[in-house]
Amino acid sequence: MLDLKYVLANVELVKQNCRDRHVSPEILEEIDHVVRLDGEYRIVLRDVEELRRRQNEVAQSTGKEKDPAKRSELVTEGKGLKTTASEKEETLRALEAELKDRLGRVPNMTHPDAPVGSGDDANVELRIVGTPRTFSFKPKDHLEIGRALDLIDFETGGKVSGSGFYFLKNDAVMLDLALQQFAMQKLARAGFTPVITPDLARIQILEGIGFNPRGNETQVYSVENTDLCLVGTAEITLGGMLADTVLEEKDLPRRFVGLSHCFRTEAGAAGRASKGLYRVHQFTKVEMFAFTTPEQSGPLHLELLKMEEEIFQELGIPYRVIDTCTADLGGPAYRKFDLEAWMPGFFDGGGFGEVTSTSDCGDYQARRLNIRYKSEGQKGTRFVHTLNGTAVALSRAIIAILENYQREDGLVDVPAVLVPIMGKTVMGAKA
Repeated sequence: MLDLKYVLANVELVKQNCRDRHVSPEILEEIDHVVRLDGEYRIVLRDVEELRRRQNEVAQSTGKEKDPAKRSELVTEGKGLKTTASEKEETLRALEAELKDRLGRVPNMTHPDAPVGSGDDANVELRIVGTPRTFSFKPKDHLEIGRALDLIDFETGGKVSGSGFYFLKNDAVMLDLALQQFAMQKLARAGFTPVITPDLARIQILEGIGFNPRGNETQVYSVENTDLCLVGTAEITLGGMLADTVLEEKDLPRRFVGLSHCFRTEAGAAGRASKGLYRVHQFTKVEMFAFTTPEQSGPLHLELLKMEEEIFQELGIPYRVIDTCTADLGGPAYRKFDLEAWMPGFFDGGGFGEVTSTSDCGDYQARRLNIRYKSEGQKGTRFVHTLNGTAVALSRAIIAILENYQREDGLVDVPAVLVPIMGKTVMGAKA
């Protein structure tokens, strides 16, 4: 969440930022509510402080008063002050809770270099890496390949779990596990601490990261009669690890790479980008997460992007890098880069599809989760900056590999970097 003092001092700037992000009009109204509530809070706070001052004054006078009648009057006044102060303090707590709730709905500020606009046309293509393969035959999409080689089974997934669920089978299982190993080992060598996170998190952790765990718009599954939700990404659990923690500046940055299952309702998702494995209710993901000082966050954001690019370069998948426009940043992100892999069979005639993203969230999440750091020899603490980046979303990486490495005979070559892990060079071949 944004710093309240910053919002109050920059109301019009914060509103323009919301307009640039194309948020709903209700969010703009929240900013006005925040200003109003802060004014009410300050008035009640002054009342409470005056009541406390008078309580102390009356208590001291009562102890010194010798006249029984005057003493009785002071005792009566003290009781009345206590009741009034209690009521005012309850009002103060309610105002503070509402102020925090409304402030939490306002999105993060935006990096000045982020492209302003909405939709794909507003995103800025930074570079294309690799050359899409020229096929001597018409390439199939991953669903055709998956059915032919008995790798992906949506029919049985639908029967067992419902639409949008699937079974991976045979070499697709080995490919999924090989990608996990490849990404985790690469990032561990680069200094990231490997973690396997829980698949459930408390509501307050999701809210701290910036997810809406309740309501019609949520993309998250909630567990009935509990305060738990299935996570949509390990970003939630990795960020939540250090909630309410004060770190030492000398220990920053701290880099983690987490493995988790991801569960998403995908409410409202439709269109060609919902086909097959591209948009499903459950998948596995290797996620990077970092805690930094404010000065470290910009360079580390580029480091996360570099790791994502290296992974797809080593997999031999052509891709492009996108500087994401303001309307597509999501609430917590200050700036976001997307990596889109070339998928020759997925779109008509081939096209780029998002496979990873990396976001610098500034202190937006840390302020909500109360994650701070202190510097040696200095008083006080500062909020850390948090960053996240997808190393590999397994379902989409599988699409890219199956489609880019397909052969005319129907089999699929294994990317060279995965051969030592999978122990074979071709998928779908009979032993």
